Amino acid sequence: MSRLVVGPFNRVEGDLEVRLEVSRDHVQSAQVASPLYRGFEGMLQGKDPRDALVISPRICGICSVSQSIAAAEALAAAQGIKPLPNGQLVTNLVHACENVSDHLTHFYMFFMPDFTRDIYADKPWHEATASRFAAMKGSGAQDMLPARAEFMHIVGLLAGKWPHTMSLQPGGVTRVVTPQEVQHLRALLGSFRRYLERFVFDGPLEVFGEISTLAGLANWAESKAGDLSTFLQISRDLGLETMGHAGDRFLSFGAYANETGHLFARGLSLGDSPQKLNTGLISEDISNAWMQGSGPARHPFEGETLPDGDMESGYTWCKAPRLEGLPAEVGALARQVVARHPLALEMVTHGGNVQARIVARFLEIALLVPQMERWLAEIRPADAFITHADMPDRAEGAGLVEAARGALGHWLRIENGKIANYQIIAPTTWNFSPRDASGQPGPLEQALIGAPVQKGETDPVAVQHIVRSFDPCMVCTVH
Repeated sequence: MSRLVVGPFNRVEGDLEVRLEVSRDHVQSAQVASPLYRGFEGMLQGKDPRDALVISPRICGICSVSQSIAAAEALAAAQGIKPLPNGQLVTNLVHACENVSDHLTHFYMFFMPDFTRDIYADKPWHEATASRFAAMKGSGAQDMLPARAEFMHIVGLLAGKWPHTMSLQPGGVTRVVTPQEVQHLRALLGSFRRYLERFVFDGPLEVFGEISTLAGLANWAESKAGDLSTFLQISRDLGLETMGHAGDRFLSFGAYANETGHLFARGLSLGDSPQKLNTGLISEDISNAWMQGSGPARHPFEGETLPDGDMESGYTWCKAPRLEGLPAEVGALARQVVARHPLALEMVTHGGNVQARIVARFLEIALLVPQMERWLAEIRPADAFITHADMPDRAEGAGLVEAARGALGHWLRIENGKIANYQIIAPTTWNFSPRDASGQPGPLEQALIGAPVQKGETDPVAVQHIVRSFDPCMVCTVH
């Protein structure tokens, strides 16, 4: 048995370290460490509740809109209001724009450059892949970045700026959209669709969104020449569908609210069994985190975040979120499994894996961009976009949303008109959690078990693929 420390990781938002126990050229166990403490939950104590709309989006510059919406939903629950229909449509458009952009950034800037490494130099696909996806100079990023920048104008028009907008409020949005702006937004969406259908999918988005089987996915990839089919060719050669299994518990808070629920459902999926989600059964275990406290794991409404860097049994600043005492994987794959998309369900027959996590992101892109076109058509410029309510002196509320990386929750308690407690569980907190009191590993720690380590590797490429398939955002992980 040998020990290997991988990190710090490049192309990752924040600091990450992975400690591996290796035997017979495979990972036997893993500890995932988040070595940077942030302290946002402490910053919010004693503040005016509305300050959460200003402070919490600063947790991250990548998923700032998701943080804003979670804060707004927590305040709305405390105030007992819901956003007006126009406000919800604009919120969904801004949120989808950020999440779709995030999926593309992950693929081109964070994930695919690992396949240009010299270790793959003898592969028939390596030369073309290096030309297309090499970090900083690949033609794929050169095509994607201008298209993404133009697409993000949607956020600028609807929310004023990105990141850290103040337009997303508990009762809707502060920005009124005119008929002329609807036409401009439609043109931006049309331009982005053309980019996707030319470079990424090499065909209509709707065709990819309707693929329902792995055989259908393979047939689609064989007939296409876009960047996604390139990944699927690499995945088939390297067996990425067999790498990075993290179990079959998938959690989603529900994405893009509407009058009947969510576009992508809220729930828990256990293998083939969908279940209703009871968020009252969420808890955070701090047994292996550098945190003060003792006793059983607590629900976030009762949780505390008290750092203790000298705690001997800890190995990370990250807490261990659990649902009914068990870990759960979150992210685009989890959303599509909970939403019962047939392709996602077939991809996780044996649990989540590297290929499935990447394909699920593109499945969401193919589903979301046409949906954004429909949301835009539903806006009624003559109607109001926001409603208001007084802030109570005493209340509590939770904001549960889906960032690109998965389930994001803000839990707020107000006493005497001030924030008495504010707890946040981010997607990477779920996926990169440490072991809990019973020794259960988090999803990534579980997914790394069995990963191959080639002779002489100090930065195992398989470990890189598995870690990046979760798309970590470490700055969101600890507060």
